[in-house]
Amino acid sequence: MLNIQTKSRRRGYHFFPREPIKLLNKYERWRKSAEILKISKTAKLRLEWIIYHHQGHNASQSARHFGISRKTFYKWFNEFDENNLYTMYNLEDRSKAPKHVRQREITPLEEQRIVDLRKKHIRWGKMKLKKLYEQEHGEKISSWKIQKVIEQKKLYFNPTKTAKIARKRKKAQKKKRITELKLNKLPSYKKKAGYIICLDTIVIYWNGLKRYIFTAIDKYGKAAFVRMYKTKSSYNGRDFLYRLHYLLDGNVPRVGHDNGTEFEKYFKRACLELGVKQYYSRVRTPKDNPDNERFNQTLRNEFLKLGNFNPDPNVFNKALTEWLIEYNFVRPHETLNYETPMEFSKVLPMWSSCTRA
Repeated sequence: MLNIQTKSRRRGYHFFPREPIKLLNKYERWRKSAEILKISKTAKLRLEWIIYHHQGHNASQSARHFGISRKTFYKWFNEFDENNLYTMYNLEDRSKAPKHVRQREITPLEEQRIVDLRKKHIRWGKMKLKKLYEQEHGEKISSWKIQKVIEQKKLYFNPTKTAKIARKRKKAQKKKRITELKLNKLPSYKKKAGYIICLDTIVIYWNGLKRYIFTAIDKYGKAAFVRMYKTKSSYNGRDFLYRLHYLLDGNVPRVGHDNGTEFEKYFKRACLELGVKQYYSRVRTPKDNPDNERFNQTLRNEFLKLGNFNPDPNVFNKALTEWLIEYNFVRPHETLNYETPMEFSKVLPMWSSCTRA
């Protein structure tokens, strides 16, 4: 042994004692394998259920510890085989789609009858065609079958236009609903002036003419702005938003409104330019915008019904400016503890020229 060490030193080799290798226990190897196989967090959690069970706990204790049912535990426990660690992939979520889906039950005869009726009455809807089908053939048929035949055969009056509308709807971004803000559960420190501005439009009919009054009110600060236009276009909606943004000195972080066309196209572009977030009310749900509905009633009772309406927007908006100054600076509000909106928000006075601009 001494000779070997001497030879080794002469050749320049040095021997160092090796440290004993510590082997991972079975469960640590499972966890390491889970990292290597890159399974999801959900699958790793299910692996922890199995490890906890193997460490000496029965199924009931394991299920109680992780807050799951015994049935759920056994479902995933039976998917894993400790002798084949690739079975960890079995712990991943699987598609919940039904294996056997309902097939179309329409017969060729029914299909041909529907096609003939649709071609004869190309403008009729599925409910009218259903009624006509039952009258002519003395058989019951569902409107769903008629709709599917129309879609499959593309039996539309203007197929090109219909396809264009379908593509547009598919590309459209999902609207943010006002319910996402959970205003009823909003903390008190967020319920301050300027948190959200509520918008709406009033239609006035007068001697064959139609006029549109755009209204806006701060949900919590109650500061209001109103302006009348001859048309309810998104171009005028954009103009209204720019005036509101200037009037409130840019303090318009988000707006809530219904699904009217005046809040589309140019109005959306203006929101992007000004950094304003849009929130839509649910369809046919006026209670999603109660503050503006109440303000519209005040506008009717305290201004329009007192003989102040004029079909000329220039004349009407000039008189409206004087009323808005009184509403924002003089009129006490019960919800603000009988303070005015300007007193409550503690902001500098808004000059009347801002409203007329």
